[in-house]
Amino acid sequence: MGSLRSRAGLTVALLLGLWPGAPTRWADAQDAAPSRVAFETVHGKLEMVNESINGVAVVSDDGKRMAWQLDKRVIAQVKRFKPGDPVVVIYRVRGSGTAVTAIAFPGAAGTPIYVNTSAERVELVSGPMVDGACGKPPEASIHATTIPIGGRAETQDACWCCAPAGKACVPANKTGLGQAFLVHCYE
Repeated sequence: MGSLRSRAGLTVALLLGLWPGAPTRWADAQDAAPSRVAFETVHGKLEMVNESINGVAVVSDDGKRMAWQLDKRVIAQVKRFKPGDPVVVIYRVRGSGTAVTAIAFPGAAGTPIYVNTSAERVELVSGPMVDGACGKPPEASIHATTIPIGGRAETQDACWCCAPAGKACVPANKTGLGQAFLVHCYE
């Protein structure tokens, strides 16, 4: 059984760069200049966490396999979850790859909890839905909470986004019960 797991891990490690969602050149994806790039959201199940390459593999609800390489701070949090656990990955297509904004585990907490696993202080910006949807600038009721590196925050608002400390964003993600690990925040 151990041999099968080793081979599966090696296969995932080798395929990590070939799966949709995995950046071809990780540095380009993470370090590209911020821009207002549309985000994508994948709902699915956690397939595996490979600490040796800081990789996370997910099988989407429609059966598509996707993988991302994340910072070790994120992996330290995500490795607590088990294969098959529900997961949501919010990412942006940037240059030749992708950059993850957050990886969330619905149902992992009784309230919406956001943990800053990025390398800088961030703003959790939240607000109400507008015309029944997130992503439209609300006219009022915006809340911003600065989260230090390693810190946590909660919101009861319907929508959220995260931005670098001192910056703003339009709450475009639907809030849900569980834990979200903030990886890289954008204006």
